[in-house]
Amino acid sequence: MSDLHALGALAAAGRVKAGTVSAVALAEAALARIDALNGRVNAFTRITAERALAEAAAIDATRAAGVPLPPLAGVPYAVKNLFDIEGIATLAGSKINRDLPAARRDCTLVAQMQAAGAVLLGALNMDEYAFGFTTENTHYGPTCNPHDLSRIAGGSSGGSAAAVAAGMVSLALGTDTNGSIRVPSSLCGIFGLKPTYGRLSRRGSYPFTGSFDHVGPFARSAFDLAAAYDVLQCIDALDPAQSATMLEPVSSMLDGGIEDLRIALAGDYFEANAAPRALMARDTLAQALGATRRVTLPEAQRARAAAFVITAAEGSQLHLADLRSRPNDFDPLIRDRFIANALAPAAWYLQAQRFRRWFYTAVMRVFEHTDIILAAATPVAATPTGAETFDLHGQAVPARPSMGLLTQPLSFIGLPIVTVPVHRAGQMPIGVQVIARPWHEADALRVAAWLERQGVVQAPLAKL
Repeated sequence: MSDLHALGALAAAGRVKAGTVSAVALAEAALARIDALNGRVNAFTRITAERALAEAAAIDATRAAGVPLPPLAGVPYAVKNLFDIEGIATLAGSKINRDLPAARRDCTLVAQMQAAGAVLLGALNMDEYAFGFTTENTHYGPTCNPHDLSRIAGGSSGGSAAAVAAGMVSLALGTDTNGSIRVPSSLCGIFGLKPTYGRLSRRGSYPFTGSFDHVGPFARSAFDLAAAYDVLQCIDALDPAQSATMLEPVSSMLDGGIEDLRIALAGDYFEANAAPRALMARDTLAQALGATRRVTLPEAQRARAAAFVITAAEGSQLHLADLRSRPNDFDPLIRDRFIANALAPAAWYLQAQRFRRWFYTAVMRVFEHTDIILAAATPVAATPTGAETFDLHGQAVPARPSMGLLTQPLSFIGLPIVTVPVHRAGQMPIGVQVIARPWHEADALRVAAWLERQGVVQAPLAKL
């Protein structure tokens, strides 16, 4: 039974449904894996062992009663610690939130996962208030990359990606405002999905920037990723930010071909800001897919700048009272950025939102003749923990903000994106963004699944 931690989500659920393994055995194996590795990886900030075993026992009792099991029966998962978990204070990576009362109920996505039979193992480390790309958390320590413990896992959902890459859980949930699913997926060598803005309910998740906060899953397979996405979907009347009006199950669409999809490469900005290794990973996909045409997403550099402005304005306003009364309880770097951002003129914010509408329209024109766009997910592979800069075409660029160079212009307009991992022997993994038009998650997942079937992309467990 020692290999149970290596099972993917669908494989684990299949064995529970077949009766060849119990949900309790899966939960115990995951808890043992966490106990063995979390001291080195630092992915979890809270382990919900009692709840996990109770949920697993309920699944086993349901099967014993002859009742059909839900799709993710017994699958171990965990969530970024800005998702509400009943009975636990929602830390959002901060010290200040320790003083909050415990959540009275699970957030919508945790409730969806429980209804699908998944078993919650706990809450995962992140950058404070999701304001970062490295998960080097001052209060709870840095999360380490399972493929090289001296390197970052990425952020802000670093704990989520690291837990999946290390085999502590089969699935995890995270959030993505400027790249916080795609960056750690890339650096930890796993699959991640940032759905269309408004597709999944954000109710019960601690906000960062309301204008483009997204929620989504991580997995070690495109098929597992699609299965998680399917069960996370719901029409949540209590979430005013959700704009999805219908459900779109995609798992049944992944077995076909991709001949009908027009695939192109993002040129210009997205090539100029990617190091050779990142471009090589993208080109590996392009060659497999037969994609040679390049497209330009106009003014992508301005889109990234405007994303910074909106993030700064909305994020700082949310924390203004604590910045005034408890400044020393923030991570100093986060605090100083919030304070500086709070001083930005309102005119900047308004102009950034105007430009956002223009950029969306311009990119939609590109999608009139393109279905999928490929771009590197991060400029470089994972950097050493504590590194202040990395080299990009001979220039030293600041590491913490620049991991989002290639993700920010895209989350700025809410596009659905699957990050797929490229692994090469002896090298750190790095990811590629498979970008689709709004509400076409199925197209991006189809491409990811096809690439996985062809052996072009994969997410092997980290060798810890």
